[in-house]
Amino acid sequence: MPQYIAFLRGINVGGHRVKMDRLQELFEELNLKDVSTFVASGNVIFSADSGGVEALTETIERHLARRLGYEVPTFLRSSAELSAIVAFRPPEVGVGGPSPTSDHVIFLRSPASPAVRSLFEGLSSETDGFRFSRSEIYWRVQGKISESPLFEKEMGKALRGLSTTMRNMNTLRRIAGKVPHEGGG
Repeated sequence: MPQYIAFLRGINVGGHRVKMDRLQELFEELNLKDVSTFVASGNVIFSADSGGVEALTETIERHLARRLGYEVPTFLRSSAELSAIVAFRPPEVGVGGPSPTSDHVIFLRSPASPAVRSLFEGLSSETDGFRFSRSEIYWRVQGKISESPLFEKEMGKALRGLSTTMRNMNTLRRIAGKVPHEGGG
């Protein structure tokens, strides 16, 4: 049975509080198997015999909206896709300054359009770099993400109108360590 990871947007931010055991129950109500959560930011690992990722995503989103009372954009990736995500090399940034880099992945519903790619490429600088793969944007920051000049205003403008959620690469590596790699994707 294929394993998936659901990356949920808006869990435990903006006044939407959901305990992880409750989130696990909500997924189990859909007859999904081997359900577990990882950190309190809306990461759910589960197995499913799916008729397709799009249909499964829609089912999860409808169920969460009904049961929680608000929309929860859901981004599903297979275990193989997650392995590829954590293996992808982000762009180099900085000039070897004292600050280490931090890596982040912005999940999209579909591959970035040429306009989105162009917009992000225009935001690249000595401190911020972007790469694209499948339906993800990789963002490497020289220093902490909160120190990036793009962190709030510019990134908000760049993502306006796109359905996204973002995770730190360290979190993604930890999730990948909990999910056995399966072939395919």
